[in-house]
Amino acid sequence: MQCTWQANDEQMLHYHDTEWGTPVHDDKKHFEFIVLDSFQAGLSWKTILHRRKHFKKAFANFDVKKVAKFDETMVLELMQNEGIIRNKLKITGTIKNAKAFIEIQKEFGSFDKYIWQFTDNKTIVTKVKQSSEIRATSPESDEMSKALKKRGFTFVGSTICYAYMQAAGMINDHLVSCSRFKEVMK
Repeated sequence: MQCTWQANDEQMLHYHDTEWGTPVHDDKKHFEFIVLDSFQAGLSWKTILHRRKHFKKAFANFDVKKVAKFDETMVLELMQNEGIIRNKLKITGTIKNAKAFIEIQKEFGSFDKYIWQFTDNKTIVTKVKQSSEIRATSPESDEMSKALKKRGFTFVGSTICYAYMQAAGMINDHLVSCSRFKEVMK
């Protein structure tokens, strides 16, 4: 039995089978997930995933240094981009998050080194048997949310942080019966 949240959507299935829950240690991928999860706030993951290639193009291939330099002209341009979610607060929040991300990189040497401290540098394995057991938040996502907000991030509530932790493999919420449960632990 596989996880069921991806339903019969090809993109969702591919994401589940190749990315979700795989531990991330690359800062560019961390930034990508922060961007995508921030835009997900109040929306479904499917909505964001189906626009991922547009987000990638709109946000300079998730190059954090380039995004940090986006100005009001870029914000206005992004507000016209029908391929992404045209929410000005989320767009300006992404630019703000890029700047905060860079500050963390400067302080810790990498964002990866900073972010994994919230799980003691290892994946939390939840061993859920059915989808209804998957939580929306955890003490770790609560702590991460508070810490990121303190550092100037926006759209990083505990639920968004938990989704990010799942995506980045900081939490393994694959069903125990799912083939990916053991694969992501290697």
